[in-house]
Amino acid sequence: MVRMPTEVTCSSIIDDLDDEQREAVLAARGPVCVLAGAGTGKTRTITRRIAHLVSSGHVAPGQVLAVTFTSRAAGEMRARLRALDAASGGMGTATVQAMTFHAAARRQLAYFWPRVVGNTGWELLDTKFAVVAQSANRAGLQASTDDVRDLAGEIEWAKGSLISPEAYPAAVAAASRDIPFDAAKVAAVYTGYEALKARRDGTTLLDFDDLLLHTAAAIENDAAVAQEFRDRYRCFVVDEYQDVTPLQQRVLDAWLGDRDDLTVVGDANQTIYSFTGATPQYLLDFSRRFPDAAVVRLERDYRSTPQVVSLANRVIAAARGRMAGSRLHLVGQRDPGPTPTFTEHRDEVAEAAAVAKNIKRLIAAGTAASEIAVLYRINAQSEVYEEALTEAGIPFQVRGGEGFFSRQEVRQSLVALQRAAEREIEGPLPEIVRAVLEPLGLTAEPPAGTKARERWEALTALAELVEEEVAQRPSLDLPALLAELRQRADARHPPVVQGVTLASLHAAKGLEWDAVFLVGLADGTLPISHALTHGPDSEPVEEERRLLYVGITRARMHLALSWALARAPGGRQSRKPSRFLNGVAPQASGDNSPSRPRRPKGATPRCRVCNAALTAPAAIVLRRCEGCPSDIDENLLTELKDWRLRTSKEMSVPAYVVFTDNTLIAIAETLPGDDAALVAIPGIGARKLEQFGADIIALVKGRGRPAGDIGHRQTS
Repeated sequence: MVRMPTEVTCSSIIDDLDDEQREAVLAARGPVCVLAGAGTGKTRTITRRIAHLVSSGHVAPGQVLAVTFTSRAAGEMRARLRALDAASGGMGTATVQAMTFHAAARRQLAYFWPRVVGNTGWELLDTKFAVVAQSANRAGLQASTDDVRDLAGEIEWAKGSLISPEAYPAAVAAASRDIPFDAAKVAAVYTGYEALKARRDGTTLLDFDDLLLHTAAAIENDAAVAQEFRDRYRCFVVDEYQDVTPLQQRVLDAWLGDRDDLTVVGDANQTIYSFTGATPQYLLDFSRRFPDAAVVRLERDYRSTPQVVSLANRVIAAARGRMAGSRLHLVGQRDPGPTPTFTEHRDEVAEAAAVAKNIKRLIAAGTAASEIAVLYRINAQSEVYEEALTEAGIPFQVRGGEGFFSRQEVRQSLVALQRAAEREIEGPLPEIVRAVLEPLGLTAEPPAGTKARERWEALTALAELVEEEVAQRPSLDLPALLAELRQRADARHPPVVQGVTLASLHAAKGLEWDAVFLVGLADGTLPISHALTHGPDSEPVEEERRLLYVGITRARMHLALSWALARAPGGRQSRKPSRFLNGVAPQASGDNSPSRPRRPKGATPRCRVCNAALTAPAAIVLRRCEGCPSDIDENLLTELKDWRLRTSKEMSVPAYVVFTDNTLIAIAETLPGDDAALVAIPGIGARKLEQFGADIIALVKGRGRPAGDIGHRQTS
């Protein structure tokens, strides 16, 4: 009588699973390794396995501990288990413990601490910044805010890797880590940090790594604690097993003892956090440690179209090293969709404008803005996409990082530039800006340390943005520049509705969208330049390949990959497509706006007055040397500026978003009489033609200039 509900429940647990998922769910109690590719239903599989173990009587719900790496992932696992419990009429899976490693350790430590340590209290250190800063100061280091963050990161890496302060210099040399100071100095800060956590009032400060260290030590060193814990938990499930650190593995080993009731799920191809100490070696060595383990490969991809899956397979097929041997060959299960596109652009501004145009087209065709993502390698790349989406009126949100103008270093830069303006410093504007930004971290070469480099990248992007503006508007002074930058910042307030996601590839892990734009895919950006310093076949470069693989597998249906040959308009086109696209991407397709005449590859724009080659961005827009005589229609220019002001107010955007001054000057000089002549002016593409073309041509024709004269000017 009691078994009937269990049998029915067990049947419902596996009915909608594929053969491999069912094999993983029904594997005998004991060590099980599930190699689960992107989109293959790993969360469904492991929650169904837990439900099967509970419903078949192998383990009580309260004896299962499932751990993962983010609160979001743990929450999703709990939600799935609750749904299974409700569907079964109450088998008890809703009471299964599913949490992060740190949350589990914190709960266990709070329970066992009085028995293991005694009356001495402990307090969790939510952020180690102040303590690390104090230790750095005592060690005689002049550490900036970003230096302190990098020092904190090094301490986290060392503790996660089970490396003591004494062993740090040798370990960091062996790992070829990019560190902010001499290794001995970092070790001294690490030593001082550990000493400072022992407070005079007897309370011990514990950071998040200490939660794991003390939990493992309590179980390892106290037989009674180990016995009580192991009586409480009998079955363990670890998600994203390729991302465990040596410290997390030590905790897991302590939990297990000599038992083997363990299920792990992971994909070595998605190992992208090695800089934190994460390593796939435990996943790769699972069968060696447990020779009798059941190993199940999930390769049916239910997330992405066969076209996206095929591209992902081709990218990862070129992987080298030990992880490549464990690669999974995904098989798309969805209906066919559009072929991924590869596009080369002349500069980042053109790339961003094209992406915004395509996003607008997708939204118009019915794709929700919240189901679209723009993914890039570093956060500093977001600026040009924030601007392009703002200009296009498309709402967006920046995930896993701040918007460009919200970043601390950019806000500090605007304050410093304001002070420079008040002092009325004279000189070329780009030089003034670089001189002001230098004390904030804008060095000639990128610094060591992750946070310091991120700061440098943002400051470099700001300096290059200024140079681009000056090239477009040579008369720009510092007060006018500040006004323009503040207008841009004000135009990018967070949207009141959910919009397009802008995110780094790291922040995109574990997420998915209907449409994904992978941008900035140039050598030196992906793979990132500092990975290339380790050699073209090095593990850091391979991790960059895995980042691209992760990015590709975020797309359900639409996938666009792009790169730019230069950063700014008119800049030297010296970049090359990412080496990871070799043999994967077809011939670079260039800017494919159907309305814009395409310049022959290698052709140099020339002055319409003297026929000299044009290189400066402003000259390219004007289509003449800046020193050549201008035949501008001043009355038309005045009307164009009045029209731009009215239009910008109606759109509630800064005037430059409609057209820059140089674009208006070019219109007033060349007098375009039709669509083809209008889009021949750099800076006017299909989107702006659609928005403003009729108005501009009407204004031009209203001046009464003969059509033959217009045609002559266009072919000069």
